[in-house]
Amino acid sequence: MIELKSEERTPLYEQLYAALADEIRSGQRAPGTALPGRRTMAAQLGVSIHTVDAAYQMLAAEGLAEARPRSGFYVQKTYGMLHSRGARRAAPPPPEPAETVPAPRYDLSTGSVDTALFPARSWGRIQRELLYQRPELLQRGEMQGDETLRVEIAKYLSAYRGVECTPEQIVVGAGIEYLLGCLAHLFAGGRAAVENPGYSRTRAVLQNNALPCTLVDIDAEGLSAQALEASGANLCYLTPSHHFPTGVTMPAPRRAQILAWAAARPGRYILEDDYDSEFRFDTRPLPSLQGMAGPDGPVVYLTTFSKSLAPGIRIACMVLPRSLLARYRRDFSVYANTVGRFEQQTLAAFMAGGYFTRHLARMRLVYKRRMEAFAAALRQALPGVTLGSVHSGLHFLLTLPGAGGEAAMVEAAAREGVRLRGLREYYLARPESCPPDTVVAGYSALKEDDIPAVAAALARAWVP
Repeated sequence: MIELKSEERTPLYEQLYAALADEIRSGQRAPGTALPGRRTMAAQLGVSIHTVDAAYQMLAAEGLAEARPRSGFYVQKTYGMLHSRGARRAAPPPPEPAETVPAPRYDLSTGSVDTALFPARSWGRIQRELLYQRPELLQRGEMQGDETLRVEIAKYLSAYRGVECTPEQIVVGAGIEYLLGCLAHLFAGGRAAVENPGYSRTRAVLQNNALPCTLVDIDAEGLSAQALEASGANLCYLTPSHHFPTGVTMPAPRRAQILAWAAARPGRYILEDDYDSEFRFDTRPLPSLQGMAGPDGPVVYLTTFSKSLAPGIRIACMVLPRSLLARYRRDFSVYANTVGRFEQQTLAAFMAGGYFTRHLARMRLVYKRRMEAFAAALRQALPGVTLGSVHSGLHFLLTLPGAGGEAAMVEAAAREGVRLRGLREYYLARPESCPPDTVVAGYSALKEDDIPAVAAALARAWVP
């Protein structure tokens, strides 16, 4: 017997459809047998003929029943289909209660930014104007990204990062991860050397795209050419301007050695991730590896606007050497660009109008003041603390000997409402070489008014 419940929110015809579909799929109604006539079924259930007809039509639309003229509806074979969108299933048992950890009040992670610094007024005005004045942006754009944006990116990279390229060499994409996936395809069959410690997501993206990775330890000057040669890799991913997470800046002689490694054999390339190079507070950053190698050199330059604008604005770009450009266009010519055209054109206008460089200058001042205040508060609250790489990037390493070890430091900070990560988490191999009692403290999302409270919370967590 089919039972329909008028008090439920689900319409009666959907309840009837779900019940009949379950019976058909479970074999209770054999293929080829007729369903009761609509009038008969309506009388049995006390519903209207229209309710029954709607349920039967849904069964026919999904191939569970066949409508035969002047004959009625007949059950069809299901070929093992078991799912029923209307099937009523028992609710799963509730999960075991997890140990409750207080929600963090202060975020010292490295993936967040201070959203109050986002240039909402100028960005929103530009985007509104485009929305009303440029309806053609609703159409699909160029595969590598709109030329207007690529022209502005090329100007900016040339002026501020020493990158030598034309707009034709630039590919715009929705995040570094997407662009790395494209590159993994171009280098299929090779092997990539990845920095250790380093960004675990990079290795995951490359390996998920069938590009095996070898982890190579860095030293005080970054990745060494000797270790790179010993790895057997033909591809090298590195962050020379500001290594993540240690903050090491690769000096010019070491950069020249890395470029010599790439030039020694055909088919070797360097993937240069210019991680948060915009934020350097002591000296002007060294020019990019790509600029040292030139537009035809063996370097793919990658950068993102996640730190300079916001992580939610998924705009990144890569600069391909001319030796790879033709193959990229051949293999990805059918792909649509992954960044919306309104976002592309908003950024292009934002850069062309000088807003972007002024925004970066403002952010540098704010973050420098925040870094100095945070470092001073930590040194006062934590006797014996050592802060590493404070003058570049938006995080630094915090070492406090005798604090009980990295894991205990992270857990104790969490109990005080402070979220941060230990340095050991970024050692993808040989974690025993990680300096002890060291955590990664990011301050990009930290409010200046909260700095004294954060320092006091960490003192409660770590100082006996």
